[in-house]
Amino acid sequence: MKRTIRASVLRRRSMIMPRSSSENNPDMSPDSVVRRALTLTLFFAAIAFPCLVLYSAAYRFQIFAGNSSHSYDLSSVLNRNFSFESEDFPTDSEGLMLERILKDAAMKDRTVILTTLNEAWAAPGSIIDLFLESFRIGDHSSGLLKNLVIIALDIKAYGRCMAVHTHCFALKTEGVDFSGEAYFMTPDYLKMMWRRIDFLRSVLEMGYNFVFTDADIMWFRDPFPRFYLDTDFQVACDHFLGNSYDVQNRPNGGFNYVKSNNRTIEFYKFWYSARETYPGYHDQDVLNIIKYDPFIFEIGLTMRFLDTTYFGGLCEPSRDFNQVCTMHANCCYGLDSKLHDLRIMLEDWRNFLSLPESLKRSQLISWRVPRNCSLTLHYPSMNMPPEPSD
Repeated sequence: MKRTIRASVLRRRSMIMPRSSSENNPDMSPDSVVRRALTLTLFFAAIAFPCLVLYSAAYRFQIFAGNSSHSYDLSSVLNRNFSFESEDFPTDSEGLMLERILKDAAMKDRTVILTTLNEAWAAPGSIIDLFLESFRIGDHSSGLLKNLVIIALDIKAYGRCMAVHTHCFALKTEGVDFSGEAYFMTPDYLKMMWRRIDFLRSVLEMGYNFVFTDADIMWFRDPFPRFYLDTDFQVACDHFLGNSYDVQNRPNGGFNYVKSNNRTIEFYKFWYSARETYPGYHDQDVLNIIKYDPFIFEIGLTMRFLDTTYFGGLCEPSRDFNQVCTMHANCCYGLDSKLHDLRIMLEDWRNFLSLPESLKRSQLISWRVPRNCSLTLHYPSMNMPPEPSD
């Protein structure tokens, strides 16, 4: 029996192993082996060299694109080679990828700056370019770009982000297309806003503080010196009543600074779940309701409202160019209207920077906006949820 097994093994080896004698196998002569090895080497070199060149060029472009004055749209390439459903971006790797990006972008205290971007706002010359430009020309704000993570909501936005910025994360949402302009209060708009709240909760759970900013907010100064200390959740306002503790202030969810702790995590879970209690309302309207809820006091959340002197917008512009940190294109509907007024806003800021110091302090300067953005259209064609009296 043992001889039979041994013979069988020897027969299999003779079938799969090459003969050692070059006389028995003319194709394996020394000259033939050298020729084949050389041919294979040249073949693989012909494939590898162009790939190496393309990879190197893409790598160098990604590193330096954020500082370049030229814009280059990689979305056409990504459309062919990247899919949110492909194995290049599997669902179970999203958390690890996000953790790496946040870690690379975070300040020493694990604070990051976050914004979201879809295709409609990502085109060259559109919102994202104005947003990044405001950082670059702002007062001590350009250095904050290294802490900014752009959350792309669709594939073209991701491609555009990779062309103009360092830290980009692709956030997919099954069965939802966020690429087009999401008109105010449409179903796609509401899904986008609530997806954002749920994502921000996950960032808090990962242990990162964040400043969330809409991309239609211009950053003219480093805002961190104007944030309140020892506050869990602080939020900008459409209308500020003069007291940062007054819950009657009208918050705007497009800009907030949030510390990661158990209180804020529970608050974001509560905020997100409230979408079912108040169907048809967006996150900002629901925030305006739940800010009175006893649950906020039960979990011990500290909440304060940011002064429009420093964090202004078209609803209520900052009154002093010497103190303004951010300006938001709020109370404005339609991409074209936003772009028009944001460009004027940036021009007003550049004009201010060009003035001599004596004129800068004169406080005779004012914004020339809103123009195309109409304040009378704020919250159009919808009934706002009632605010509790106390």
